[in-house]
Amino acid sequence: MNAPTSDVILARMMALHPKIIDLTLDRMHRLLSELGNPQNDLPPVIHIAGTNGKGSTQAMIRAGLEAMGKSVHAYTSPHLARFHERIRVAGSLIDEDDLTKALDECYAANGGESITYFEITTCAALLAFARTRADYTLLEVGLGGRLDATNVVETPLLTIITPVSVDHQQYLGDTLAEIAGEKAGIIKRHVPCVVGPQDDAGLDVIEAVAARQAAPLLAYGQHWHAGAEAGRMIYQDERGLLDLPRPNLPGDHQIMNAGAALAALRHLGADDAACEAAVTQAYWPARMQRLKAGPLADIAGQAELWLDGGHNPAAGDAIAAVLAQGPKRPTHLICGMLNTKDIGGYLRPLAAHATTLHAVSIPGETATLPAADTAAAARKVGMDAFEAPSVAQALRDIVASDPTARVLICGSLYLAGGVLRENS
Repeated sequence: MNAPTSDVILARMMALHPKIIDLTLDRMHRLLSELGNPQNDLPPVIHIAGTNGKGSTQAMIRAGLEAMGKSVHAYTSPHLARFHERIRVAGSLIDEDDLTKALDECYAANGGESITYFEITTCAALLAFARTRADYTLLEVGLGGRLDATNVVETPLLTIITPVSVDHQQYLGDTLAEIAGEKAGIIKRHVPCVVGPQDDAGLDVIEAVAARQAAPLLAYGQHWHAGAEAGRMIYQDERGLLDLPRPNLPGDHQIMNAGAALAALRHLGADDAACEAAVTQAYWPARMQRLKAGPLADIAGQAELWLDGGHNPAAGDAIAAVLAQGPKRPTHLICGMLNTKDIGGYLRPLAAHATTLHAVSIPGETATLPAADTAAAARKVGMDAFEAPSVAQALRDIVASDPTARVLICGSLYLAGGVLRENS
């Protein structure tokens, strides 16, 4: 009999708990104990929470550390095209054999007990990291922070909280202060914490938690500053000023993500060359990513084709700012979202920049918002909206009437993942 592949084991893991999300750390501690507590054997950990910008900030930190010659483990979620994207071992995506072994070992050690998919796969990542030498481990929180499956490292080297906004209210609370409190749950006693730009209500909570934990803060606006000037990025902290190229990841919001990454890198002793690499060499797919080749790009022809996986009101604001600053060109959206998201809040800032919106349902996602509902929400905020059976058909319809337009596929990381698979 052939050994099971990672896909087979992952499918089995989906059946171990009736809920996709069930925030607690009890099941993590039980399984990690069975595995010999690999979380205690990781290279120094940098733990990253926040509503927006976690992945981009992690990517920039990794680029900076690797420019220093350091080897880096990195954990992120969700994946886009393949699960392996979540686990980067010493700089490379985990290979199939190592992933299968780690998953199989976790599945066996769990003994059929209840555990969520994210929890058991996080255990597999920690196991893989603990068994491979590296200089640093970058852990991105999946949801929240305090009860997230990644929050099992007692003493990380550094924590980071990127901008906090309202999202996942059904799990994290209805107010910004409540949500910030969950994110601040990654702050550990005496461990420095880099804090990105925050609304006052969120910052007050983060500062209070840090004070209780005697955790030094490196906060935007107090200990470091970042901004755009004359087409460049300017960063300043107590060590001095850096005059850098703008981040290669598009959008003004990436300047603040870069600022948090630079604050972390400078705290770790990075030199100017590493800081420049952080902003110029980071790669993070589905964040205003230009698709220039592949089947969907072929359909687009002369049209610009872009992809973004942002899915909450803050992401809508960020995308709108990117579109406002770009060359003037008719912009058509192809949008699919999950039914758990604030679609009105996401679409409202985009309405002023979109010529049309073509709504799609996300293939294979039970929680997809039906295309008809997305179109209705778009019309409600003033967009000229249509329904389409697929991204490819929406793209054909757009270029048939506007062959040199800008087309942005947006609304969900799950939609973005399907697009990247289809376009590969």
